[in-house]
Amino acid sequence: MSEKEPQRALGDVAARQLANATKTVPQMISITPRWLTRLLPWVPVEAGIYRLNKVKDASRVLVACTLRDERELPETFVDFDESPREYMLTAVTTIVDVHTRVSDLYSVPHDQIGEQLRLAIETIKEKQEAELLNNREYGLLTNVTPGQTIKTRTGPPTPDDLDELLVKVWKEPAFFLAHPRAIAAFGRECTRRGVPPATVSIQGSQFITWRGVPIFPTDKLNIEDGKTKIVLVRVGEERQGVVGLYQPGLPGEHGMGLSVRFMGVSRKAIASYLISLYCSLVVMTDDAIAVLTDVEVDKYHDR
Repeated sequence: MSEKEPQRALGDVAARQLANATKTVPQMISITPRWLTRLLPWVPVEAGIYRLNKVKDASRVLVACTLRDERELPETFVDFDESPREYMLTAVTTIVDVHTRVSDLYSVPHDQIGEQLRLAIETIKEKQEAELLNNREYGLLTNVTPGQTIKTRTGPPTPDDLDELLVKVWKEPAFFLAHPRAIAAFGRECTRRGVPPATVSIQGSQFITWRGVPIFPTDKLNIEDGKTKIVLVRVGEERQGVVGLYQPGLPGEHGMGLSVRFMGVSRKAIASYLISLYCSLVVMTDDAIAVLTDVEVDKYHDR
């Protein structure tokens, strides 16, 4: 057995002690594109209140197509709901604590406070999208009326099912929302029928469509026992659709409805930052949204 040869050059381990590693900012797997918050029209509100006025009974408004005679014209008026619903903004909030020793000594090449705030804000925005869909007071799913709710015909989402949603929201539908697994299940059903859905490029990403309406993914539509929901919405105030609400002009404004405020340093040298995101959502008319329930995502076809 030969003796180990002497080292003739500097080794990798020792050499790395003199080298600077290129460091990324912290990565977080829970960050998603949040298409719902990106696609909704956002309306600024005063004092955190939005009043949704509606006509009480449109059927009593009388009109006539006049002929070439002198008959009397109908007299009418439009009555308003005397108790309109008011929407109050809610807050998604947290406090980020950073020891001043950490931020003073370890902020090169990446600022410790900045990265703590960035990731906390990303988490808050993920929670915001979940609330826009599922909040018990103002969430999209909470505000779907029984007449705008349908079930799948056979379990998996089929072209027929999405056509039924389009019947419910036929006035300028904007987009579908579905869990990625539901989108995959719909794609399988389309392929099985020989009608693969068309794709469209939006904001640099590819999406499948049905009848020209894009289907956007979100993991905030929960899957329970292998079933989920697919939502179709119309958006915009002028279309009597769905709109998001936010409060402008906040102290420490750091984005739309987002406030970041320094709360001071404690006697233990802990610096604290308050992050608050104020928002809500309004479905302006019942036919602005429809939902497909009992969507099975685990059915596959052998051929």
